[in-house]
Amino acid sequence: MRKIAEDLGLVTAKKKDSTGICFIGERKFREFLGRYLPAQPGKIITVDGDEIGEHQGLMYHTLGQRKGLGIGGTKDGTEEPWYVVDKDVENNILIVAQGHEHPRLMSVGLIAQQLHWVDREPFTGTMRCTVKTRYRQTDIPCTVKALDADRIEVIFDEPVAAVTPGQSAVFYNGEVCLGGGIIEQRLPLPV
Repeated sequence: MRKIAEDLGLVTAKKKDSTGICFIGERKFREFLGRYLPAQPGKIITVDGDEIGEHQGLMYHTLGQRKGLGIGGTKDGTEEPWYVVDKDVENNILIVAQGHEHPRLMSVGLIAQQLHWVDREPFTGTMRCTVKTRYRQTDIPCTVKALDADRIEVIFDEPVAAVTPGQSAVFYNGEVCLGGGIIEQRLPLPV
């Protein structure tokens, strides 16, 4: 494949191979990680500071995750499910809140790095486009601004739930893919 890409003059011919955990194939992530990394149980705490359970390791959870938290039930009579809204890595604490649109889960934008533009030109300046930060997500209208040659700031027109560092941000103009990058950090909704 590398040779074909090189013969066609594609920039991907010289790019590093993807080796992230997404490429482990059809396996259960928890089982796969458990073979190589020791579990480090810790507290599950609500955004209000109430301890409501125990997790088996922060590595098993991602921002916006709803299933597999093992905490069930409701708080204060609300029927809203629990979502991961943050991880306190230093203290090994998983922080959760109820509701998919809880303010702690929302972001007004993101910073992306490791950029690749389809036209191969470095991006400078500002542009309007749409972005996707998750698979099968609807287009999110945004403004993109170059911070430097390797990083951009993306500001959403409306707050977006569960923007996750380490995931891809892919930019479009209608149906045309402009390029993408890796989410370095999310810009949380001020609370």
